[in-house]
Amino acid sequence: MADASEKKPILQFAPFQSVVDEGFWHRLSSLKLNKLGIDDSPVPISGFYAPCSHAQVSNHLTLLSESLPTEASEQAACTSSVSLGNRNKCSVPGTIYNTNTLEGYHALDKQSLLKAEAKKIWDDIHSGKALEDSAALSRFLIISFADLKKWNFYYWFAFPALVLEPAATLVGIKPASQWLSPEEAEYLSAACREWRNSNLTADVPFFLVSIASDSSATIRHLKDWEACKGNGHKLLFGFYDPCHLPHNPGWPLRNYLTLIFIKWNIRRIHFLCYRENRGFADMGLSLVGEALISVPEVWKDLNSVPNAVGWEYNMGKKGSKCVNLAKAMDPTKLAIAAADLNLKLMRWRALPSLDLNVLSATKCLLLGAGTLGCQVARMLMAWGVRKITLVDSGKVAMSNPLRQSLYTLNDCLNGGEFKAISAVKNLKLIFPAVEVEGVVMAIPMPGHPVPSEQEESVLNDCRRLHDLINSHDVVFLLTDTRESRWLPTLFSAASSKITITAALGFDSFLVMRHGAGPFSTSNNLKTQTLSGPPESMDTASLSDNNCLQRLGCYFCNDVVAPIDSTANRTLDQQCTVTRPGLAPIASALAVELLVGILHHPLGIYAEGEHANAKISANYEQPLGILPHQIRGSLPQFSQITLVGHSSRSCTACSETVVSEYQDRGMEFVLQAINHPTYLEDLTGLTDLMKSASSFDVDWDKDDDDDDFVEM
Repeated sequence: MADASEKKPILQFAPFQSVVDEGFWHRLSSLKLNKLGIDDSPVPISGFYAPCSHAQVSNHLTLLSESLPTEASEQAACTSSVSLGNRNKCSVPGTIYNTNTLEGYHALDKQSLLKAEAKKIWDDIHSGKALEDSAALSRFLIISFADLKKWNFYYWFAFPALVLEPAATLVGIKPASQWLSPEEAEYLSAACREWRNSNLTADVPFFLVSIASDSSATIRHLKDWEACKGNGHKLLFGFYDPCHLPHNPGWPLRNYLTLIFIKWNIRRIHFLCYRENRGFADMGLSLVGEALISVPEVWKDLNSVPNAVGWEYNMGKKGSKCVNLAKAMDPTKLAIAAADLNLKLMRWRALPSLDLNVLSATKCLLLGAGTLGCQVARMLMAWGVRKITLVDSGKVAMSNPLRQSLYTLNDCLNGGEFKAISAVKNLKLIFPAVEVEGVVMAIPMPGHPVPSEQEESVLNDCRRLHDLINSHDVVFLLTDTRESRWLPTLFSAASSKITITAALGFDSFLVMRHGAGPFSTSNNLKTQTLSGPPESMDTASLSDNNCLQRLGCYFCNDVVAPIDSTANRTLDQQCTVTRPGLAPIASALAVELLVGILHHPLGIYAEGEHANAKISANYEQPLGILPHQIRGSLPQFSQITLVGHSSRSCTACSETVVSEYQDRGMEFVLQAINHPTYLEDLTGLTDLMKSASSFDVDWDKDDDDDDFVEM
């Protein structure tokens, strides 16, 4: 009976509990997408806890967005972004193992990970690091998998604790107010208040308490042990206790006991579980206990690492947790994150040099909101372009929704809504974050004479088109007539804007990029490339007479000026009659061409390349070649790339025409619109056609089939 009465109960500890703030998962998602990619190496993080502050509720170890390192230096010490001296956020070092797959998450060797973290604590105790930075005693780890498509986050915490074998026994534990005299309790409360209010010690979770014979109390760092021992004072080993239970200390005491035994060979330990009430020391809630440690001397051997426990319980049993943030997220933010996901994943392996900032900042002007315009707008959004303006004067007809992907039957009712307005509305429904504007305006065209009473209105449209082109970085020519492309081609050439044309036949298509304007220099490049042109082009002029030939525009191969192509046409000629699959193909190629230009070192000045061209080693071309023209044929399921240089007789981009426009302004434009032959006369096409018609060829009458005439 005597033996039974002397048997002491085992000291039992209240487990640590975790809480993860939503901001942590958002920050982890951003870090994974933008920096880590497929790198699943462990990442150092910080957790935060504070002493218990309520008699009914324990405090938790919390992960916040600032727990993760910054994206700019994810391997730097995570405490760099953590404010020091915060009494409510005691920082604790941790490690996160974030896997690339759910299968990898479940396959992690959890026991080995726990032992590895426990060994870090063991090494810190033996090396003395834990005396300098006592928070290392509460080191933790978390394993996780982030499903960024569904916004599911799987995770499991572990708080490694070195196992005392045999277990520590509890001699007794009671509220500090009962263990201390009233004077001692008062002095200790004052000392704790001073410790907690100091920026130097507020977040130091383990400390020494020395109580003198006159009841005065002093709190010191663990490294000041030599100043405390042997002075005859009462000595308590204090720690911030997150637990609220009246008869059990919190989890941090476990490794603290190990340190006390290893470093100072103390087997009978008096400990203080420091707790607060509304931010002030509460000696009635705080506990003082006495524990006995009986462990083998082999423990003092650095290589003899004890066993470890610490995986967190979930709903009463060991297991991981899962949180879904999709329902809690703002739908617009969720749409943005989902839209960017595919692009950011490209940078993990396939396209590390993809510059999403350039794409999102590029302002695109789409002239035409029909079959091509709808497809191009959607492709641009898929590539991360967020600034789009659509120009069109037409209304949505009943025949449109099947081929023009931004319209529905409701847009056709009551005479039809303007395409430019309806497209804006539906693009925002598809992706609310897009910055899109619709402009209802007809583009003035050569061959469509303007009555005198309408001249001012047409000139206003010309000025508005000019301003739109100047305020955008890229112009897409997606209209369904040849002559409607002339004026924007002229304005784009004068401003040297990136210009891309897509044109459809019944079963064929043309996609091409226009060259820089005749008076452009590399100094005009501005934001049109990622890295700018080579230094050798700094002052190079790309005029028609220069040895640096510029690429041609849509009109450079024509020998006649654009005229009215809509008059005297049957119904099938008035409508854009094409095979349905043609527009999506051409639109996709047009957008891919733009992305290639934006990522090419020379941007708009890049030479045209053929499909079989050898890629130069002078600069990186992550997206492959950058062609000038792409011509496709559906009957043969074929596609070829061509290069055409600018023509000195071009009616839209030649030096002669652009110079005339710059000299005369809108007066020149109006003359070109009202008098189609004016452009032919100005550029010399009239004389060229006359000389061609008077040119006679003397055919050789010889029957030898091998002879030919080279023209």
